[in-house]
Order: sequence, then C-alpha cells, then structure tokens
Amino acid sequence: MKELNTNPDLNNFWYPPGGILVWMLIFLELATFGMGIIALIYCSKEDPALFHTSRLSLNKTFGAINTALLLTSGYFMASTINELRRNNRAKASFYLQLTMLGGLLFMVLKGVEYSQKLNAGISINTNLFYTFYWMLTAFHGVHVAVGLVMLAVSWLRLRKKDAVIDMEHMEAGAAFWHMCDLIWLLLFPALYLVL
Repeated sequence: MKELNTNPDLNNFWYPPGGILVWMLIFLELATFGMGIIALIYCSKEDPALFHTSRLSLNKTFGAINTALLLTSGYFMASTINELRRNNRAKASFYLQLTMLGGLLFMVLKGVEYSQKLNAGISINTNLFYTFYWMLTAFHGVHVAVGLVMLAVSWLRLRKKDAVIDMEHMEAGAAFWHMCDLIWLLLFPALYLVL
C-alpha cells in the first residue's frame, strides 16, 4: 500500500490544513455570505411583517434535517482525514462515502423544498425575503455541489490502491466542505428562525 504524500514543511502551526490559498477562498466566501446575511437582516427591519410572514412559510423541519445532514457529513469528513493520517485507506474511503451521502441527501431535500416553493408559485420575484432566500440558498447549493465534485475526485483517487494520496489536497477538500457546513449554520437561523 502506498504511503501518504505529506510535505513536512507544511506541517507547522503557521500553515493551515489544505494550504493558504484554500483558506483565502474560505474567508472570501464567508465574507460574501456574511454580507448577504447582513443585508437580509437590514432589509427585514425595513419591512418586518413581510419578512416574518414569508419566513413562516418555510419548512423548518426540512431546514433542521438539512442542518443535521451537513453536520453529520462534516463529522464523517473529519473522520476521513483522521483515518488518512493513520494510513487507513479503507476506513477513510468508507467515511468519505458517508460524507458524500450526507451532501447528496442535503441536495435532494433542498430540491424537494425548491419544488414545493415553485409549485406554490413562490419564486425569486415573489418578494424581497424570497429574493434573499433563493439567492443565498442557491449560492450555498452551488458550493455544496462543487464540494461534492471535489470529494468524489478524492474518493476515486483514494480507491486506487497504487495512488499516492496528497494530504494537502485532502485537507483542502475537507476545509472547503466544513465551510459549506458553517455557511449553512449561519443561513439556517437567519432564514428559517430569526426574522
């Protein structure tokens, strides 16, 4: 079995897991979503009745299940990295599959929620609350889809017994995936619970 490709220069306190570039991307994405959430909260103060009524039409159960799916998926992603550090590719592969399953189920449930909204005639143009809802959740969905592609590529490489696994790439994928978790943890209360 091939060993992991770990660069000892990168294993120090000052170099974040996955590399500095992925963390720059993460901070930019968090800032983008943060500005969107701040704008949502600001606009909700301008028309609180509209935002409150619109929020009540969201399915909190779907939102809570999606939160549990992403958090569980994030746990399995962390377990994947831990098993890779122990050079246990079989367990890492299994945990990575569970990570992707959580992400796929999140996307399926979000698709069901979108379908229900569209069938009820609720679109991005319905009102300002739903403009925020569609834009923020769809942009997050794009991030989850990109994360799933990254994880699938890593999983395919992990399945090849003769392939060298680059921990920096695996940790970059894990960091990106955890960013998706964190963004949803901000979006769920802002959209479904607070306003």
